[in-house]
Amino acid sequence: MATPVVSAERLAASYTYSSYRQLIDALQAEGKTTGPQQSELLTNYTRLNVQRMSRLDKTVQLLPELRETLAQVRKPYAWLIITEGWCGDAAQIVPVLEAVAQASGGTITTHYFLRDENLDLMDQYLTAGGRSIPKLVVLDAATRTEVTSWGPRPATAQQMFLDLKAQNLPFEEFSTQLHGWYAKDKTQSTQQELTDLLKSL
Repeated sequence: MATPVVSAERLAASYTYSSYRQLIDALQAEGKTTGPQQSELLTNYTRLNVQRMSRLDKTVQLLPELRETLAQVRKPYAWLIITEGWCGDAAQIVPVLEAVAQASGGTITTHYFLRDENLDLMDQYLTAGGRSIPKLVVLDAATRTEVTSWGPRPATAQQMFLDLKAQNLPFEEFSTQLHGWYAKDKTQSTQQELTDLLKSL
């Protein structure tokens, strides 16, 4: 018998999307961000990320194929999402995950966990040994056992990330190029990979 990834109590104590966003806004009002590391740089990234999330909340249009696939999902799933307010990739992806869950009619519920407050969870889902986020862990809602996981970013963006990292670019240039890709892609790659994930369930 597979072991539950989290206890029922811990899952119930997680953030909803709404409470996650409210937490970030409240910290921003104090000039802070999520996590133990605090700096003006991270606070500025978070401010940008709030704008990104707000824009995506209003503009994400789910692909017809994704909606059709979602309609075939009958079994309930809990999506455990590991994130942080300062993470630019999370800002580009988390609103899409939430939009998919909202469109599921209750079949999929979302549960947000801050990475640095839940390192025991994060360390089960490392990417090449790193604590890359966002990370989606799909759980069977009844047993809380892992079905599959996804993240931290679509394959094309991940390859771009690795290529840029290999060039040792200054972070600003690195970040500009990566977010430029997200802007051009308009969530299509994330949605396509989530469609494939849903088909595999």
